[in-house]
Amino acid sequence: MDSIHDAKAAGQAPDYHCDVLVIGGGPAGATLATLLARRGCDVHLLEKERHPRFHIGESLLPANGLLFGALGVREQVERMGMTKWGVEFVSPEHAHRSYLEFADALDKSAPHAWQVRRSELDELLFRTARQAGARTLEEHQAREVRFDGDGALVTVQRGDGSRASWRCRYLVDASGRDTLLANRLGSKRRHPDHNSSALYGHFRGAQRLEGRREGNISIFWFAHGWFWFIPLADGTTSVGAVVWPAYLKGRDRPLADFFRDTIALCPALAGRLRDAELVDGQVHATGNYSYLGTHCVGERYAMLGDAYAFVDPVFSSGVYLAMSSAFAAEPLVQATLQRGPAGAARERKAFDRFMRKGPREFGWFIYRVTNPTMRGFFMDPRNPLRMQEAVLTVLAGDIHGRTPFRLPLSLFKGLYYLVSAAHPVRTWNAWRARRRNIRPADAVAS
Repeated sequence: MDSIHDAKAAGQAPDYHCDVLVIGGGPAGATLATLLARRGCDVHLLEKERHPRFHIGESLLPANGLLFGALGVREQVERMGMTKWGVEFVSPEHAHRSYLEFADALDKSAPHAWQVRRSELDELLFRTARQAGARTLEEHQAREVRFDGDGALVTVQRGDGSRASWRCRYLVDASGRDTLLANRLGSKRRHPDHNSSALYGHFRGAQRLEGRREGNISIFWFAHGWFWFIPLADGTTSVGAVVWPAYLKGRDRPLADFFRDTIALCPALAGRLRDAELVDGQVHATGNYSYLGTHCVGERYAMLGDAYAFVDPVFSSGVYLAMSSAFAAEPLVQATLQRGPAGAARERKAFDRFMRKGPREFGWFIYRVTNPTMRGFFMDPRNPLRMQEAVLTVLAGDIHGRTPFRLPLSLFKGLYYLVSAAHPVRTWNAWRARRRNIRPADAVAS
């Protein structure tokens, strides 16, 4: 089994040397490789597949715009993407639809985001790293990691089956849900409050919203979780169901049929897909959807984005958390290279605080998104004391800047608890149903 060992004890001579080795060529890894290469760092970026490759997670946040601008790729993203001004919420318990727009957040300067094909976005960021001077290698998968006081020795398997080794002074794990280091360090923990599974595919011919709202994401609640509906610029639409593990465990027919039957449980969505065709007949499924790491940084390594934590994607936070973690890691890596681990203790603490903040801010909403109280707030939004603006600020990804959202957000949370307490039976039933449904699939009786 692949593992972490002591590099000096192994006595292995490396094939390649670099200052920083980044494992994973998605948004987190490619962004950090670009930033470091522009600072003159000798950085190698390894991607286990070949771009373009399929990846789910097409919906972006307004906060991504500043990061794309800093990388110099915002115009390319604008051209490839579909403008997303906000969110549509559809509830089976309400006769109306609810529409929220990012322009109504506290900071009005970032009123929109984009829907993109992740294969195109990820390839753009990977090529940007190469143009910045990083050495980018595809079909290179890290297999073994061996640390010592000087850095790490990483054994890599190439696409042709051959192996090579890299000696680096600093190692960055941006391997996404592969969670390379977290698995080997034993630091990955299933999130106790966010356990779900997902089914998803792309459709051609789906009925979209009209006019300015055509590119907006739609969220549909239904009995077993919620659906996303993400329009893409090429005419296809990404549709996915995030469901309780207990529901997915009950599948007794082929995945594509099960997905269609699941869609039928949500009449509002089924109507949008009545004349739609599943592209290539392909449906994907994934489980163990949410997890957290016990830590994200060591003296000679850091974990970025999904390599550290992954939360339910209902608010489209994935790409933003990945890219922002790369920007946060850049001063940490530079400090370690320049002053050594002992001289970078402050930067490690700052990076750890940064990484914990994102999942915490989004997680509070994610844990409660299927609760009837929260659903009511989204379906009938109000803005007393600027509470709605604060919520939209968080959902736009503006959680690390200077926007003063903390007080109105705290008031919103207080209101949530008061309304929940005012409906004790409803709140208790919802909590009990959630605790039952989030049990891991292998803990659910057949």
